[in-house]
Amino acid sequence: MRKPIHQFDTYTDLKDMLKKSGEKYGDKTAYILKTENPGEYKKVTHKEFRDQINNLGTKLIEMGLKDKRISVIGENRYEWGVAYLSVVTGTGTVVPLDKALPENEIESLILRAEVEAIFYSSKYDEIMKKLREKNNTKIKYFISMDLEKNDGEVFSMHQLMQEGEELLKNGNRDFIDATINAEEMQIMLFTSGTTSISKAVMLSHKNIVSNIMDIAATIKLDENDIMLSFLPLHHTFESTVGFLYPISKGSAIAFCEGIRHIAENVKEYKITAVISVPALFEGIYKQIKKGIQKKGKWETVQKGIKISSFLLKFGIDIRKKLFHEVHENLGGHLRLLVAGGAAFDPEIEKGFKDLGFCTLQGYGLTETSPVVAAEDDKYTRLGSIGKAFPSLDVKILEPNEEGIGELMVKGPTVMLGYYDNEEATKEVLEQDGWFHTGDLAKIDKDGFIFITGRKKYVIVLQNGKNIYPEELEILINKIEGVKESFVYGKPDGNDFKICAKVVYNTELMEELYVLKNEDEIKEKIWQEIKKINKTMPAYKYVREISVTDQELIKTTTQKIKRHEEMKTLV
Repeated sequence: MRKPIHQFDTYTDLKDMLKKSGEKYGDKTAYILKTENPGEYKKVTHKEFRDQINNLGTKLIEMGLKDKRISVIGENRYEWGVAYLSVVTGTGTVVPLDKALPENEIESLILRAEVEAIFYSSKYDEIMKKLREKNNTKIKYFISMDLEKNDGEVFSMHQLMQEGEELLKNGNRDFIDATINAEEMQIMLFTSGTTSISKAVMLSHKNIVSNIMDIAATIKLDENDIMLSFLPLHHTFESTVGFLYPISKGSAIAFCEGIRHIAENVKEYKITAVISVPALFEGIYKQIKKGIQKKGKWETVQKGIKISSFLLKFGIDIRKKLFHEVHENLGGHLRLLVAGGAAFDPEIEKGFKDLGFCTLQGYGLTETSPVVAAEDDKYTRLGSIGKAFPSLDVKILEPNEEGIGELMVKGPTVMLGYYDNEEATKEVLEQDGWFHTGDLAKIDKDGFIFITGRKKYVIVLQNGKNIYPEELEILINKIEGVKESFVYGKPDGNDFKICAKVVYNTELMEELYVLKNEDEIKEKIWQEIKKINKTMPAYKYVREISVTDQELIKTTTQKIKRHEEMKTLV
């Protein structure tokens, strides 16, 4: 079992985490928020953050919401975190909802989860108004994150916090003294997918704090770090790693204003750490490379990388000085990049490391709270997701001759089960606690785990050979001018033909190859794919392609919705 490489505090539950970290880091900045005045920021300390949680939680219990299910929906913002923790650390069960869901799915999940109150931002005013008029849910309290005062049937989160503060001053300790059963469900998370197939994952405080402690033992953050929150907060990756973990370490959080604003947000907030999906980092790296090439400095940078890599063997690190300009272009403070949620191109991971950024890959699932494994400051291996976390056991189920089989996980971060779905729970969770991840992987002699693809997406050929679409997609995505790709098996007699749908960048195709016509673009991409084919065994050859400038259908965390994409190809 992997040993921790950093010291960490221990917690019994999230309430305990807030108390211990609050005592340590109370006067440190927890949030850096933009104000209405350009260039002006509001800083919220960890003590102020915790006080507002206590105020709101006290009021929620007084409103009769003790042990009830309460939803939170909205863009990433300060109020989201206050609402989430005011529910989960003494009031009831929190049900975060995907901010990108259409109206009918929001309603469906609220009904399925039997939600009795909901926090929401003004973007959802119309949807909430319709739900109030329909009156078909259990919701008693509609709570706006934006209203200053209660307005008819809509409650103001701001006013509730003020009223809770008064209750606390008058001696109400119902929330402050609330005890937490760390083994019970207190977080209900819906997996991505349509409401008919999305499952409600039941997580406990023990699940989440076990993961926070594992992250702290592996990846170093401290009170001097400023984290950029980019991925949607309802998603367990962002919620645990990008929200709860930095709060536990006394770090500060700043909110990204959107994918187009990442570079400027990193600079203006003096961001030190970003946790996101590989697509984001790949986009940043391509921009860095393009900038260097435009200045005609690519060869010089490559020579610098050779020198700095040689010196690193002797413990001498000159990368930040040598590539000062690149670091300055990203604000001059960025030190840590953690990628998860999809396969990370090893070349891009290496590219960032060569330039002096600590770049780590991790892996997890909603059902495992979420992180199962990650690289760390001490143990990295390109292409791997690192080693299993200290509290977890992993194994490969029925490995084939290449050592590839389904990755199995056991430990305190594994979910309690799927809510109201015993059959689905039994399919993935064995009686002895081993969880079927549904991902195919192999583990090398040193314990590094390599994910090869999703079990259900593997294309099995008639000759018994397995094709992992993700492996081919990484290669196709390296073609200059290609944005992304989707590899699939097309029925061909009794077998499958390997095909690819390729999304190209219109501007780059014109800039790089002087191509505008889609047929010509397709021919250019096809010639590049034929070169890739020559590097692989014949059974892996891509035999047919289609091209488009339209993005693939994806989840809010930028994973390709493969079933949806397949429907467009039939």
